[in-house]
Amino acid sequence: MDLLQLRYFQAVARREHLSQAAAELHVAQPSLSRAIARLEDDLGVPLFDRVGRGLRLNRFGAGFLRRVDRALRELDDARRELSDTAGLDHGSVAIAAETLLTVTELITDFRTEHPGVDIRLHQSDAATMAKQLHTGEVDLCLASQPLTGPNLRTRELLREDVLLGVPEGHRLAGRERVRLEDVADEPFVTTRPGYWPRELTDRLFAEAGLQPDYVCESDEPGATGYLISSGLGVGLVPAYSRSSSLHLPGAWMHLDAPDCQRVLTLVWRADTYFSAAARRLTEFAGAYFRDL
Repeated sequence: MDLLQLRYFQAVARREHLSQAAAELHVAQPSLSRAIARLEDDLGVPLFDRVGRGLRLNRFGAGFLRRVDRALRELDDARRELSDTAGLDHGSVAIAAETLLTVTELITDFRTEHPGVDIRLHQSDAATMAKQLHTGEVDLCLASQPLTGPNLRTRELLREDVLLGVPEGHRLAGRERVRLEDVADEPFVTTRPGYWPRELTDRLFAEAGLQPDYVCESDEPGATGYLISSGLGVGLVPAYSRSSSLHLPGAWMHLDAPDCQRVLTLVWRADTYFSAAARRLTEFAGAYFRDL
């Protein structure tokens, strides 16, 4: 059993798919398959159940994965700790966010001050971010809804109103405020379940006893404003996104609905090593959004 086998096992266990894990690891699928088979021979038990052409982590594999995650996380923490002793400009930080548009300017400004820090970005929904924190795939998450899991710490970065956007020339254009009932029959642009705009829209409609008509469900929350401006439908857009895209045609108004807000938070694990780069980015993000 060697470290490379454990890395391979962890990737396959997370995806339960050999070809996807091989692509992630940049190795040939037959080589990955042989490495997993050798590991199972060394351990004396199968770690996966073979289901058709796929894999499913079994009870031996699930128990082994918990230990492997812990061991590899300790090694990764040691590497980051050693990197910190060499100075901040040799560090790295991995970040997940629901939309990369939220972090683009933040990362640009941060890299200007710390050009040597290696930054990796992931776009993920809330459930995926929670898993990425648990497995150590990311150090920080920028989330607009609560993340669940043990030993998570949260810092509020921004609390803002969420506006209703309508296309240019819409019958409601020019209004400062509207009720949800005023747009109940309108085609709505939103995201897939798991992203905060969809969770908020679903909640507001359910509380009002109404049923939304979704005509677009995307995986990019930052695209909603552009789709509204194209005339596809109406939708919810946070005030921060609207203010950073003033060139978008359309009308934007407040919605008379309870708690029609977005709370942007920074989330990290409290039970693992928090690198100097991650700490500095946390402080930088707090100041960045405070100055907005």
